[in-house]
Amino acid sequence: MAHPHETAGLTQLSLAEHAPPALDNVALDLVRRQALQQRHSTAELLWRKGLVKLLNDALATELVCVMRYKRHHFTAHGLNSPHIAEEFAVHASEEMGHADRLARRIVQLGGEPDFSPETLLQRSHAAYDATLELAAMIRANLVAERVAVEGYSQMVRLVGDRDPTTRRLLEDILADEQKHADELQGWLAD
Repeated sequence: MAHPHETAGLTQLSLAEHAPPALDNVALDLVRRQALQQRHSTAELLWRKGLVKLLNDALATELVCVMRYKRHHFTAHGLNSPHIAEEFAVHASEEMGHADRLARRIVQLGGEPDFSPETLLQRSHAAYDATLELAAMIRANLVAERVAVEGYSQMVRLVGDRDPTTRRLLEDILADEQKHADELQGWLAD
């Protein structure tokens, strides 16, 4: 079968196939003009406000997870507890990193990160847990990680292609939360 560009045995390539790759200068000029105007539509402003709320709720969830993991780190005891307690500390540190990244993105979007302790538990998707039994700690953290996985999965779908920077952030955090859930599930199986 002949290639679509072949005629009379000779291959004819379009100019685009011979031209070096180049950016679309018309599109770049349009972005330059729009960036200088810095005006957003009402719909865009409402969407950003909603996104900032979602990110603030995720921030609250991460902060509650930090506190839960820290408590479990310091109160875990029993035969397997030293290793698991240290892993709880690692998870707490990673959750704090997530909180920092979320707060930074909220500011980049023109919002204010909400660190208010008065509303933290109401805004969090995950619960705080003060249990003292090691297996119950693992289960509580597993539930929280699975809730986080579901929450971030939903946010990734909601953001879609509308905000690639936020989507990548959420996908990065989602991957960490899934890793945490897998680790916790493995500890319960041991």
